[in-house]
Amino acid sequence: MFYPNIAAERAKRKMSVEAMAKELGVTRKTVYNWESSGHIPQSKLEKMSKLFNCSVDYLLARIP
Repeated sequence: MFYPNIAAERAKRKMSVEAMAKELGVTRKTVYNWESSGHIPQSKLEKMSKLFNCSVDYLLARIP
């Protein structure tokens, strides 16, 4: 599964992959995997939604 909204939110905030990885306590490679296809743990999705001030459903492209 591809999650374009995660990359879009990161880009909108001019946040590097490294910065996002540090905020979430993961590696840069993990963030790349999430943005392209990887399984994202619920706890990390919740942290991302708080970081980007949006819903988990939006991040997973369940809603526009």
